[in-house]
Amino acid sequence: MVDDHQIVREGVRSLLTTLRPSWTVSEAASAAEALEAIRQRVPDLAIIDITMPDESGFEVTSRLRTSGFDRPILIFTMHQSAQLGSDVKQAGAQGYVLKAQATEDLVRAVDILLGGGTFFGGTPEPETSPSDPKPGMLMFFRGLALGFA
Repeated sequence: MVDDHQIVREGVRSLLTTLRPSWTVSEAASAAEALEAIRQRVPDLAIIDITMPDESGFEVTSRLRTSGFDRPILIFTMHQSAQLGSDVKQAGAQGYVLKAQATEDLVRAVDILLGGGTFFGGTPEPETSPSDPKPGMLMFFRGLALGFA
């Protein structure tokens, strides 16, 4: 998870590991660091914020897809717009969660993506019921933070 506020990183990690204790959550500090970590560790799912200091989350998503990363990607953002869903799909991600809705939607969205579905800001398209998602690693990318946990 990458975020410029430690409390946000800790909050998201706590939320995910409390509700899904078997999940491993890793963190990266920038788009470049995130790309390298994903290439080395190949997580089951990547969560990437749109706003990062070195590249946008859309650019990172596109680069991951171009390099052959075929796992689900979820955009995690505070930027809500009518164009967001279209931009997320165009970049190659399977959905997005708004930070304002993270408590309600983040774990559900991850479950849905791991089950093969998509999730666009509270409106699954189509929602699938994963039988028992068991990701080995989740990566969370949100711009500006530094360091791996």
